Amino acid sequence: MIYVDADACPVKAEILKVAERHEMEVTFVANSGLRPSRDPMVKNIIVSGAFDAADNWIADHVGDDDIVITADVPLAVRCVEKGAHVTGPTGRLFDKTNIGMASAMRDLGAHLRETGESKGYNAAFSPRDRSAFLETLDRLCRRAKNARTGPAA
Repeated sequence: MIYVDADACPVKAEILKVAERHEMEVTFVANSGLRPSRDPMVKNIIVSGAFDAADNWIADHVGDDDIVITADVPLAVRCVEKGAHVTGPTGRLFDKTNIGMASAMRDLGAHLRETGESKGYNAAFSPRDRSAFLETLDRLCRRAKNARTGPAA
């Protein structure tokens, strides 16, 4: 299963393409504004507008070896703790080896923005980011499928 923190996700089409190739189900979770799909492998979950409602839904449903796509580091922390494979839309991988540092850097950035030391601008999403994401998601799909079925002989 692939879970997508879908609010403002710039790689929805890429997710669907990779998921179809690997025959994996996709669940888009958002506060609003999801385009319906006729594909039975794609589910849309609309949650309330409450703060972190989509994150909470994903964290409550994700399991071991599921895949989560999110740019939200606190959600990534929760999902890594549950054994999920997590990537951001730029292909940044979050796992047990780097999630602590990612969380600390997020907290530091928030502190610097609050104190006015940093403006907090994010780099624009680029074709290179899209390419890195596709590579990462394809690798995570293979890893997740192998974990559930064992490597092909």
